[in-house]
Amino acid sequence: MKLSKGERQAIILRLIREKPIETQEELVDCLNELGHRVTQATVSRDIRELGIVKSTGGGRNIYMTMSSGRKSNTDRLFRVFAQAVISHRTAANLVVIKTLPGMAQAGASALDAMDMPHIVGTLAGDDTIFIATPSNESAEYLNNMIPDLSLGGDVEG
Repeated sequence: MKLSKGERQAIILRLIREKPIETQEELVDCLNELGHRVTQATVSRDIRELGIVKSTGGGRNIYMTMSSGRKSNTDRLFRVFAQAVISHRTAANLVVIKTLPGMAQAGASALDAMDMPHIVGTLAGDDTIFIATPSNESAEYLNNMIPDLSLGGDVEG
């Protein structure tokens, strides 16, 4: 049975939220393993239509979803984030980011727009962002990604 476009795109979104996927070929392979025969051209169109971006994190380029309604401001938010971050560290399952005064809320918005599975939620004050993660390991992973993100990431879209 052939999937509808909506069903296929829902599966793609689920796959990239569940595990790091670096290439379109890898995404095609994952869909094929699930019994859904697709071409790379179809997956490429789906990625574009869904507003999925590729971001550098932890030395890897992985696909991420962007929250709807925020996609148009993504590049601007990444620039703000890149300019705002002063320091970052973990505290158990939290990542604490220190920013320039008045920049924490814009930085948290950039993080929220990435819709990363390692982020449960963000809380921003004037110059500090608290990021809740599901585990200490997720916090470490995210903390290791911040230098790449604060360099503006490698966002495609």
